[in-house]
Amino acid sequence: MVSTAPYGAWPSPIDAALAASHDGKPEYVGTVGDEVWWVEPRPAEQGRQTLVRRLSDGSEVSPLPAPWNVRSRFLEYGGQPWAAVPRETGGPLLVFVDFADQRLHVCEPDGPAGGAPRPLTPLSPVGGGLRWADPVLRPDLGEVWCVLEEFTGDGAGEVRRVLAAVPLDGSAAEDRTAVRELTDDRHRFVTGPRLSPDGRRAAWIAWDHPRMPWEGTELKLADVTADGRLTGARTVMGGPAESVAQVEWDQDGSLLAATDRTGWWNLHRLDPETGESVNLCPREEEFAGPLWRVGHRWFQPLDHGLIAVIHGRGATALGILDTETGELVDAAGPWTEWGPTLAVAGTRVVGVAASPRTAYEVVELDTRTGRARAIGARHADPVDPAYYPEPLIRTFVGPDGRDIHAHIYPPHSPDHTAPADELPPFVVWAHGGPTSRAPLVLDLEIAYFTSRGIGVAEVNYGGSTGYGREYRDRLRERWGVVDVEDCAAVAEALADEGSADRARLAIRGGSAGGWTAAASLVSTGLYACGTISYPVLDLLTWASGGTHDFESHYLESLIGPLAEVPDRYRDRSPLHRADRVSGAFVLLQGLDDPICPAEQSARFVEAMGGRGVPHAYLTFEGEGHGFRRADTMIRALHAELSLYSQTFGIGAPGIPVLPLAT
Repeated sequence: MVSTAPYGAWPSPIDAALAASHDGKPEYVGTVGDEVWWVEPRPAEQGRQTLVRRLSDGSEVSPLPAPWNVRSRFLEYGGQPWAAVPRETGGPLLVFVDFADQRLHVCEPDGPAGGAPRPLTPLSPVGGGLRWADPVLRPDLGEVWCVLEEFTGDGAGEVRRVLAAVPLDGSAAEDRTAVRELTDDRHRFVTGPRLSPDGRRAAWIAWDHPRMPWEGTELKLADVTADGRLTGARTVMGGPAESVAQVEWDQDGSLLAATDRTGWWNLHRLDPETGESVNLCPREEEFAGPLWRVGHRWFQPLDHGLIAVIHGRGATALGILDTETGELVDAAGPWTEWGPTLAVAGTRVVGVAASPRTAYEVVELDTRTGRARAIGARHADPVDPAYYPEPLIRTFVGPDGRDIHAHIYPPHSPDHTAPADELPPFVVWAHGGPTSRAPLVLDLEIAYFTSRGIGVAEVNYGGSTGYGREYRDRLRERWGVVDVEDCAAVAEALADEGSADRARLAIRGGSAGGWTAAASLVSTGLYACGTISYPVLDLLTWASGGTHDFESHYLESLIGPLAEVPDRYRDRSPLHRADRVSGAFVLLQGLDDPICPAEQSARFVEAMGGRGVPHAYLTFEGEGHGFRRADTMIRALHAELSLYSQTFGIGAPGIPVLPLAT
């Protein structure tokens, strides 16, 4: 029987523990012979990442039991942390990065006693140490090739990155000089090498400050000598205003590259001899995305001129592109979002996909039959799907008539309805990045709120990816303006049309989304409250050595050159406008965050003292940028719901009351 109760006070079987246990997704998929391997999160195990191996008989094992944590800190956001190759005898050879010490380790999972891992690289007492990512095994040379990030001092910017070869015999475990550097550190950033089918050439992507990789990169090409040296490195594609996001070799020796030279990340074929290129599928769609982590793969070549591609505009699909005819055929299935991780083996394509009714799972496509099926991390409904929200894909009109893309999740429960004269509270979710987007997938954190009678609006504000470079560039020098305006425009539209209660609007975000949430609370007067997680709050500090190297110049495009517009940095910072905060808030912060350090959050809370604005500040030991531990996520969700309950004047049954200071 359906009962009537106020919005926000509906009991729900989706509690915080359930939402936390389903946080994260599989990633870094690869094939090892006939087997499929991937990395999978374990929130209940202190947030560690484990490696899962799907055997040819369909069973799954973990070659690396706890406490091994397969995760690289390269660029702080990470990168491809493992590589494995099959062998004729003795089973596969595996190389991986362990999060605890960031060393490369090697093991033989089928060896005696499970093949205990042994380190390949040394520890470093300097700064952030040595970090590794995007490995490529070279058993022919007795090496693994990868990217090395080496800190040369204690400062976040005292770092160099090169392509390097690490001996598989363990001789470098205690001796840094045994690591063979393949390139110099002329470029600030590099991805891992991609070797041609004959092993005679290597390609990789490089870029430099102040550009971010979605602004401008260079596709580098070099010859590989018989003894494994790189010579004659040159740029064959890209530049300051062209983003090459991925490069691979086709079987005919040509290069395949995703570049946005047309205004969209389209797939091109490049002749390495002449430098001539052709767009293989000219469309106003994205065939790649922002390179936040090295090792992202949006496409992979197959046999006979076919290429598996992830593509789309807003949402994404897995397709098979015939380069001879230009025909692109999408895989059938319920999945509407594919992660940037593809692997191929023969006629099989493996990726990670989700939909509004299913969480991310490992999916395999057989290109001979066209059949796609989930083979790992399979979605299983933890509750009756009737409690899941039904998303609406909407496009709103913002300032100057610009379009704003959003996903709207109205309150929904099979057990409850609200009084006819009541409008629902709504929370605007601002995604992180900001050069990113909110995917249209099942998220139990969203369902945690909608099943209780609180609506959620995910806004892909100007600057988001998935809609071409022009949409992405809307945020250039206007961060804290366009994102704030677009979120507000969606909230206002929902209130104007009678879908949301104007008096009960909130905003929520983490990282760059935390910035947008905080900036909205100090500038719009629209929101009754907000949830701010691991945010940027002071641009001046962030631009002056207050973050990690990767994003240390990001503000030059988002805000403008500091030397030219210093007042803009101060005027837009929520920390310097704390006296204008118009709504209650909870601030959630990991104490081990190298990207948005806790110091900014602490200063913001100090500035709020005695101003009469209800607020709470929760910190979490052992958490970095983004929460990974189940207990952290449970506490954070309870705090957020309690904030809304107190601010909106509703009851949240069974939720601890969050003490709010003023």
